Amino acid sequence: MKTPYKNIYNVLKLNRFIVLTVVIATVVTCIVSVLMVMKLHKETVNSAFVVNGDGSVIPLKMVSQLENLGVETLAHLDLFHNYFYNIDASNYEKNLEKALWLGNSSVDALYRQKKADGVYNRLLQYSLVQKVISIDTKIDLQNEPYGFETKTIFQINRGSVVDTYELTTSGNLIHVNRNFPKNTHGLLITNFFENQLKKLEDYEPIMGNK
Repeated sequence: MKTPYKNIYNVLKLNRFIVLTVVIATVVTCIVSVLMVMKLHKETVNSAFVVNGDGSVIPLKMVSQLENLGVETLAHLDLFHNYFYNIDASNYEKNLEKALWLGNSSVDALYRQKKADGVYNRLLQYSLVQKVISIDTKIDLQNEPYGFETKTIFQINRGSVVDTYELTTSGNLIHVNRNFPKNTHGLLITNFFENQLKKLEDYEPIMGNK
């Protein structure tokens, strides 16, 4: 005897197959979508800034930070040493405030020590001009924190006398969040130390020629 329900099991099997197929396809689609979003986010985060040839940073440009790490670290250290040591009576407060954003408590401790020793008072009292002439940095980028050693040549103008010095400093660099415009490179100097200061007797004074 024929009934309209003789193929009920076939219909149920077909429905189950369709449901399972839709569920599996949906899960696969969701997984692929999540992976693509994660990949896109990672690529975007790692390539959201561009570094000019002079080391300055422009936000929202698609370029890999890793490729520019060498440029950024050197630019960060150049900027710091210029702010910290290229000072006179008119700009030292502003420059030192900017320098303190580029380093941690080791930089602040050195600043406070210099202040306690009367370095900045003498700058004001005698109208001294301390000008950075050159900055030469060696840095190890193999592993973070990145160790560095910098030789800074600067001159102190005491009016009729110009003395030239070479200062060797060292420390480490670590990554931090970028802060525009106070810390554009997203790096922080740690364990900063002034290793050696020596007077260059035969160095030809060039202060005032730039």
